Amino acid sequence: MKKNLFLFSLICFSFYAKSQEKIKSDSTKLLKELAENACECVDSIETYNTSKDVIAAGISACINKQAGTFQMGAKLMNIESAKEKAVAKDGKKQINISFESNENSPEYKKYYYVLERYLMNNCNSVKTKIASNEKQSSKSISNNAEAKDYFNKGQDEAQKENYQKAIDYFNKTVKIDPEFAFAWDNLGINYRKLNQYDKALESYKKSLEIDPNGTMPLQNIAVVYIYKKEYQNAIKAYEKLAEKDKTNPEIYYGLGNVYAMYLKDYEKGLDNLCKAYNLYIEQKSPYRTDAEKLINAVYAEMKKQGKEAKFNEILAANKINRN
Repeated sequence: MKKNLFLFSLICFSFYAKSQEKIKSDSTKLLKELAENACECVDSIETYNTSKDVIAAGISACINKQAGTFQMGAKLMNIESAKEKAVAKDGKKQINISFESNENSPEYKKYYYVLERYLMNNCNSVKTKIASNEKQSSKSISNNAEAKDYFNKGQDEAQKENYQKAIDYFNKTVKIDPEFAFAWDNLGINYRKLNQYDKALESYKKSLEIDPNGTMPLQNIAVVYIYKKEYQNAIKAYEKLAEKDKTNPEIYYGLGNVYAMYLKDYEKGLDNLCKAYNLYIEQKSPYRTDAEKLINAVYAEMKKQGKEAKFNEILAANKINRN
């Protein structure tokens, strides 16, 4: 008798496990399908001469188009599991499924953030679009047709990851028009891709000479200093960028990354990462997920040091709820 009862329990457990596996598999398929739809939407976003906050808002709108469907689909997939737990009423089991359409509600955000994380890991367009910062000034572009032709060819080669060919074209561009700031920026990016950090710095600094208000070269200068392990110079570059735009989350993300990951000053790093996280949310930027990952990494280190209370204190000071 006991053997039969044990066998019945095993069969029930196996059925439940398979049922849960099926739900998980279907949910993953739904997530992938909706994320692909969102990715196609992101592909269509124009970035030329467009600010980051406008691009981020466009990406957020693409995710919002799919988040409601994802929420409802995921809940419907769990209906069989809900039946098991439902309370019988008048001989019938009652199942209530709630749907939250308020974009600011914790319930809605839960599904939105799952989609956002998936896109950040699987949709190249999200990172390339949000990384674009081609808002132009009077000296950003050239009126010379030949210079613009070489510039476009350089961009095409860069997209193919032919960085040396891209460098050759961008060098031809600035030879024809030395005042073409975007060309110097792109020259710097491609030198960095080939680990030619000093040449990258020269290119970014040249761009700043032409357009002192350019934020892209300042941000990239900080990144190059990180690669060169010149962390104090990277901090100075981020602080200089902050003088131009204190609402740029990349400043605080960069500072948080330097302090926490390289200088091991976890408290100062965490405070900056929290500031970046809040700005990313405010600006609806998917880079929120990158800040989230680093905050989790800092938590792991501070926990090892027995500083969980300090970690929670810094989060609370920045009005972030760990849950």
